[in-house]
Amino acid sequence: MSPVLAGVLQLLALVAALALVHVPAGTYMARVYSSARHLRVEKWVYRCIGADPDTEMTWTAYLRGTLAFSVVGVLFLYLLMRLQGVLPGSLGFASVGPAQAFNTAVSFVTNTNWQSYYGEQTMGHVVQTAGLAVQNFLSAAVGMAVAVALVRGFARARTGDLGNFWADLVRGTVRILLPAAAVAAVVLVACGVIQNFSGIHEVGQFTGGSQQWNGGAVASQEAIKELGTNGGGYFNANSAHPFENPTPFTNLFEIFLLLVIPFSLTRTFGVMAGSVKQGHAILATMFTIWLGFVALMMWTEFVHHGPALQAAGGAMEGKEVRFGVGSSSIFAVSTTLTSTGAVDSFHSSFTGLGGGIAMLGMMLGEIAPGGTGSGLYGMLVLAVIAVFIAGLMVGRTPEYLGKKIGAREMKLAACYILVTPALVLVFTAASMALPTPPRSMLNPGAHGFSEVLYAYASAANNNGSAFAGLNANTDWFNTTTGLAMLLGRFLPMVFVLALAGSLARQQRIPVTAGTLRTEKPLFTGLLVGAVLIITGLTYFPALALGPLAEGLAS
Repeated sequence: MSPVLAGVLQLLALVAALALVHVPAGTYMARVYSSARHLRVEKWVYRCIGADPDTEMTWTAYLRGTLAFSVVGVLFLYLLMRLQGVLPGSLGFASVGPAQAFNTAVSFVTNTNWQSYYGEQTMGHVVQTAGLAVQNFLSAAVGMAVAVALVRGFARARTGDLGNFWADLVRGTVRILLPAAAVAAVVLVACGVIQNFSGIHEVGQFTGGSQQWNGGAVASQEAIKELGTNGGGYFNANSAHPFENPTPFTNLFEIFLLLVIPFSLTRTFGVMAGSVKQGHAILATMFTIWLGFVALMMWTEFVHHGPALQAAGGAMEGKEVRFGVGSSSIFAVSTTLTSTGAVDSFHSSFTGLGGGIAMLGMMLGEIAPGGTGSGLYGMLVLAVIAVFIAGLMVGRTPEYLGKKIGAREMKLAACYILVTPALVLVFTAASMALPTPPRSMLNPGAHGFSEVLYAYASAANNNGSAFAGLNANTDWFNTTTGLAMLLGRFLPMVFVLALAGSLARQQRIPVTAGTLRTEKPLFTGLLVGAVLIITGLTYFPALALGPLAEGLAS
């Protein structure tokens, strides 16, 4: 079987699996967030944190809950890493330094999972399991809660209430993420992913010394790492490591995990908004962009010159021979178009244009299908902008799901789409202008610039993957990427929740003959165009200096 055919067949199998679970998973999540009853374990959690799950919150109260919970998470994880040297189960590893502890705590709480360290040489079992793995669940649940709040803003009328943050957080964790991750972990263990609390042990004798490996609760962390679009690996090689991803089947299964919730949330949106067809339109937009990026990535990586590349069946540098070009291309696109950041190959070793495609996937805002929750609310904000553009073109008042899109809504949507590009471009420019940060680049020229640009695009968009040549474990990069992660996560949430509150207070407008039909293919095409033009062209000058220059020169 040719490598191209193998890649296409894997893609078809993945699409079929996602289509099979889309309706039941999306409908189930809608029922979870619309339910009036509380499970016994949920009631126990509410008593422990002192929250009343039946109290409705305005957007400001919802935001305060989101920020307060996240601040506590950062402080707890920071202290856990700073105290690692005196904790049991540390495997003899020292406490993590202040700058790196800050960066890592922010990274996992913001669902970024950027790692400027070697996981198997830095973090012991307690930090990995009680700290990082727990935040994989909670950060994903926070993103889903904010997305549901925005959906309620569209679905409700003449009220300032968006639900209860604590109820949404607990339900997303207990009823969705925990059971799904448990099933996924069992599948991974059955397929060879390790799950233990083993210490450090020697593996054979090699020239110059022996190699040491430590075990860990890898399968359970791998499951939520993909399912919650987190991405932080137990080992430095991430999903290219055989302990995390041993077979081509586990590789495809992990891609399925990182896509299933973001794609299924479009069904949740349709059910909760009272129009399944509206969910179909958002799904079609996400799927069109994702499939287009996969096709482009496969083309750039399979189109090769010279006998060596032809014999390898593609540009194999930096790719696992177990997975090949096709599967690696699907993984790379899926992980950068979501906020996952997990890798089964090194993006820095992709062709110039291939690395640019991965970078552009993050720069679009990771909305196709995006992270758990963040992808949905990001796409809905862009839908608001697309509706406004359509209204300008035909001379009608822009409306979406029965809500007028006025000056306030457009200001909030515009602020949302400007935050991340500003963070990426300002921090990249500062890093290139100052004398010290460029020393962290492994490569000169266009590829070295791409390493820095990719790092801030990954941090500000809460992705977490990296061009591996950049040494990001410096005070400058630990601090600035940490700030980019914080601002890139929570500033957009401020605008999303404010938009949700503004929409919820409006009276619903009846559909007339002049209403733009946002469930039709025409609107899907308009939305795809808005995504590519509004967000993609923002970064074009920077891309021209990096991956485009490298790709055209090769």
